[in-house]
Amino acid sequence: MNIFRLLGDLSHLASIFILIHKILVTKSCRGISFKTQLLYAIVFVSRYLALFSPPSVYLICMKLFFIASSLYILYLMKVQFRTRHEVDIDSIRLDVLLGTCFVLSLLFNYKFTPIEIAWSFSIFLEAVAILPQMFLLQRLGEAETITTHYIFALGAYRALYILNWIYRLMFEPKHHFDYITFVAGLVQTGLYADFFYIYFTKVIQGQKFELPA
Repeated sequence: MNIFRLLGDLSHLASIFILIHKILVTKSCRGISFKTQLLYAIVFVSRYLALFSPPSVYLICMKLFFIASSLYILYLMKVQFRTRHEVDIDSIRLDVLLGTCFVLSLLFNYKFTPIEIAWSFSIFLEAVAILPQMFLLQRLGEAETITTHYIFALGAYRALYILNWIYRLMFEPKHHFDYITFVAGLVQTGLYADFFYIYFTKVIQGQKFELPA
């Protein structure tokens, strides 16, 4: 554990709490991609098949929280606050994303076992899970401020984890460099580039988040 990983974990937790708060307070899922949330649920379930390994209370609690919170968000979106407002434009093809990530997990893994393949699959899928949300924002052309805070916290989590990996590589000589996670993390962070620019130039100055036409 180092400061970058700790801040990354806190940012990830914050993104989930912000999203749940937004849905419960506004009683609406407007501007939130159900497909992105579904992909994150698949990410957490496939990544944490080995729930109790390693036997760390911190890690086990985090795993349980991410799985439970992702399923709860799906429940809120499809049952409690179901809306058809963005169904037609939340239209990115999940079969392409899932299929591509599955093929990559078969090609790039550290051991050809079901658990390791599922882990690699979750890493590749997490890298692109935000795409439906980004496409939805692009088609809407704007977003509520609290939604942008959620996306920023989610992007910050991944950026901080990249710093965590660099820190460990520099100061922990025995640390195994996880090239799969690092490359996937770079791709994932890169997908937030335009969003970060607009967020820092508009949202934190109190302006409305709008994407260029």
